[in-house]
Amino acid sequence: MRRRAGTLVPLEVSILEVAMALHGRGVPEVYGFQLAKAIRQAHDARRLTAYGTLYKALDRLALADLLTSRWEDPQQAAAEGRPRRRFYKVTLTGEAALAEALQRPETTSRRRSAAAVRT
Repeated sequence: MRRRAGTLVPLEVSILEVAMALHGRGVPEVYGFQLAKAIRQAHDARRLTAYGTLYKALDRLALADLLTSRWEDPQQAAAEGRPRRRFYKVTLTGEAALAEALQRPETTSRRRSAAAVRT
């Protein structure tokens, strides 16, 4: 999919939307697998987002300053017997970019089409 300069692709919109929704429910930062599960649930996707695709999108959003990221303390991950997580948080610029993307007619029509397919 080709992108117009300054626009977000659908996966990036979904990432920002879900991260903002989780933030509104008291989850200040999210990690990749948590995002993938939430996107699957929010958009009634049949399968989990491909991890390579998800993490590339997260990197693009971070490079564009729409997200900030940090690695969790390795001691906490080790104490829980799992790999370290990278946490992401939507920036004010990311909030503005999401609001702008949701105002675009192509985003709105794409979302209506997806909802029609699910019903």
